[in-house]
Amino acid sequence: MVRVGVLGAGGKMGSYVCKAVENDPDLLLVSAVDPAFDGQKATPTGDIVISKNLDTLIQSQTEVAVDFTYAQAARESLKWCAAHGINMVMGTTGFGDEELIEFNQLFQTAKSNCIIASNFAIGAVLMMNFAAQAARFMDGVEIVELHHQEKIDAPSGTSIATAFKIANSQDSTAISYEPQPSLPAFNSARGVEGPGTIRIHSVRLPGLVAHQEVIFGALGQTLTIRHDSYDRQSFMPGVLMAVKAVADRPGLTVGLDDLLGLPQAR
Repeated sequence: MVRVGVLGAGGKMGSYVCKAVENDPDLLLVSAVDPAFDGQKATPTGDIVISKNLDTLIQSQTEVAVDFTYAQAARESLKWCAAHGINMVMGTTGFGDEELIEFNQLFQTAKSNCIIASNFAIGAVLMMNFAAQAARFMDGVEIVELHHQEKIDAPSGTSIATAFKIANSQDSTAISYEPQPSLPAFNSARGVEGPGTIRIHSVRLPGLVAHQEVIFGALGQTLTIRHDSYDRQSFMPGVLMAVKAVADRPGLTVGLDDLLGLPQAR
């Protein structure tokens, strides 16, 4: 049985992870950390009390720490877990390419491993891979990502990862098109340029959870690939899969593709 700790345990995602771990017969919730919820119970039915200190991970002999916090806190937690030999499953987004290189170097020498994913919903992972395949045959592409109003980072990590996969797919021909220079346009109305100069548009509204569509265009036709998470429970199967797999994945693993046996971006 894998001993699991949750960082950001009192937050929306963290509380779901605590319950999912508690209900999995192969996992044992042994610690929970969240300074904003210090002293509160991690789950309504369990005995674990949320702490404000990372040291509780050591005291409880945590084997895998799951992080759903915010970027700055996650950076420090990741370095701390690497230094203390605790495996990590990182669901926090907002990291740049240079930071991922740094994290990879960190876990090359650490006694623990790490899985970082921009999205733990299995359907979202499939959506990104389908988009990479479609990019070989379509002429143009743009991404629209829609999230709840409290999401801090924009564009989302999933949209950036999708653009990266499209840009690096074998023989990709899809690009984003600029407006005609003779027509006035607000630059922001065209979104931001992601990897491969693929344009990404972000929407933040109450009532949304996590949604993304990849819109392709070609002569006389369009193709839309869309994924919707209507409930945060959609992320839990991927999180639990990563928790169970991380000990056998040396170093840093980015994304769930390899765990699912999907082709990797080139």
